[in-house]
Amino acid sequence: MAENNESKEVLLHRLQVCDFILTELNEYLDTHPDDPEAIRSFEKHRAMREEAAEAYTKRYGPITIMDHSATNGNQWRWVDGPWPWDMDKEGV
Repeated sequence: MAENNESKEVLLHRLQVCDFILTELNEYLDTHPDDPEAIRSFEKHRAMREEAAEAYTKRYGPITIMDHSATNGNQWRWVDGPWPWDMDKEGV
């Protein structure tokens, strides 16, 4: 569960870990579509990723260009603030 006080770096790392696990499970499930344990694990990590993405987006802005929060009415929010890959430049 994503904590409200987690740093940008921690949330971004959580997203990266979940994305890696989901990609690997996706590949496994392509060849083992009836594995209930793998399906449960996929759903668990998908929910964890959604939670981390929501927490990150609320605190730091959109994660990807496809993020629903990239726009706000008539404003293009994707360019507001540093991008996720610019974290090193902020001293975070």
